[in-house]
Amino acid sequence: MKLWLAVLLPALVGAQTSTWRPVYLGLEGMVATGHYDTAMAGYKMLAQGGNAVDAAVAAAFASTVVEPSRAGIGGDLFILIYEAKTSQVHFINGTGWSPRQASPERFRELPTEGPQAPLVPGAVDGLLLAARRYGRLSRERLLAPALELAERGFVVSENLQGIIRNNDTRLRPFLPLLGLWRRNGDWVRMGDVVVQKDLAATFRAIAANGRDGFYQGPVARRMVEFLRKDGGLLEPEDLAEFAAHEDPPLHIRYKGYDLYGCPPNSHGHVMLQALNILEGLDLKGMGHNSPAYLHHVAEALKLAFADREAYLGDPRFVRDMPMQELLSKEYAARRRALIRPERALESPVPPGNPRAATASAPAYRASAGTIQVLQGRDAYPDWIDGLTTYYAAVDKDRNMVSITSTIWSDFGNCQYVPGLGFFLNNRMGLFYLDPKEPNALSPRRRPRMTLNPVLVMKDGKPLMVFGTPGGDTMPQSQLQFFLNFAEFGMNVQQAVEQPYVISSAFRAAMWPHRAANKLAGSERLSEEVRRELARRGH
Repeated sequence: MKLWLAVLLPALVGAQTSTWRPVYLGLEGMVATGHYDTAMAGYKMLAQGGNAVDAAVAAAFASTVVEPSRAGIGGDLFILIYEAKTSQVHFINGTGWSPRQASPERFRELPTEGPQAPLVPGAVDGLLLAARRYGRLSRERLLAPALELAERGFVVSENLQGIIRNNDTRLRPFLPLLGLWRRNGDWVRMGDVVVQKDLAATFRAIAANGRDGFYQGPVARRMVEFLRKDGGLLEPEDLAEFAAHEDPPLHIRYKGYDLYGCPPNSHGHVMLQALNILEGLDLKGMGHNSPAYLHHVAEALKLAFADREAYLGDPRFVRDMPMQELLSKEYAARRRALIRPERALESPVPPGNPRAATASAPAYRASAGTIQVLQGRDAYPDWIDGLTTYYAAVDKDRNMVSITSTIWSDFGNCQYVPGLGFFLNNRMGLFYLDPKEPNALSPRRRPRMTLNPVLVMKDGKPLMVFGTPGGDTMPQSQLQFFLNFAEFGMNVQQAVEQPYVISSAFRAAMWPHRAANKLAGSERLSEEVRRELARRGH
């Protein structure tokens, strides 16, 4: 099952109806994460008088220990915070930049494993910035649950056992670094206990010295020396001069809901722009997960992703990104007019011109699509198992936090850093080598990120936070989740459990950026629905 998490304030939950899992309710606060140990880490902060920020930060540090394939201090994150005392929504960018020595001329193709794949890990400074500005508890308290899990050990879950085995081919070239994750010549199994003393020491350095304990001093020096001995590009200055920062969040209104997303270098606009496109349609009248409904959802996403490819990058380098125009209702109406009810857009879809509120004339499928039924492992994509994790927290004062965190591919660059105890990211593979691209590789640049947690208000009051892993699938499943709730009146658990469709009719975020040009759907969608989507050209 795909990891999917959402927190809804209990006063706004409708009547419970039959779901696979119950809707959990509470008054004193709630923490939802991708692993029970990280949820417990967050809960401990609430029990000690911390707020939602403290809970989410503690959960994020703990994920380094128990979710090594997904996230941790070797990776990146985006944070959305609703601050109850000011009624303000804040955004923190905790994503790292490329090394100063990085340039397109160095590469014929971008690395996704090994010493040249990592960018500066931004997660640590992002978490510390959030805690310093909006939390209540000390660094030592926030790191205590992670430190305990690392030092005393954690029990390998069935999920982690499966992820490790599914990544055997990627991990095997780096076996000398992975002794901690092996027993008697094989990978660890469910029930094995893994103790990570080196990681505990790294946590202590952060607890004692804050950001300097990670980005300068022995930890930074060891990280750089380890990578550079095999050709890595990171230098001490790349780490020491990096800093997480705050930016205004993206915002739209959809039928009385205020939705907040992550600004560039996130592609957080994709879900929000697709919502704007769909707002002018009678989605409820089409019927939930009907062919007409799924067709229009897929087409709106194609249009939004086309604009992602044309405009989105690091705002420090791409200074003319038309974000306000991309999210305008006028531009959404122009893009909506390109959707034909009976014929799918041909890919690649051309981008629009948001400054002129115009949309380039696209082509439409001249023939019907086809249906391919996948079975077994082929029908269970890797992004369901791993990639990325999510933390949601709400406290008794109704502060809300929404964090998506990742080291990108499963186990990042596949190198478990000796002496430090964590995997590094492989974010280099998100760039393009063509300097004309808005997401082109250059020194000290942040790549376009797929991370995009969401925060929602209603009538000026906090309503929900939600997020999911899945790379390019994130804004797609999040869009359908929110529509299940807002348009079709489902409670959050019902909304999570519905079948989804996922488009790949655009260039993928990861190198080599191929477009698969398919519409994937759950087997729970009827054969009639699949046939009708194919007839329309999907």
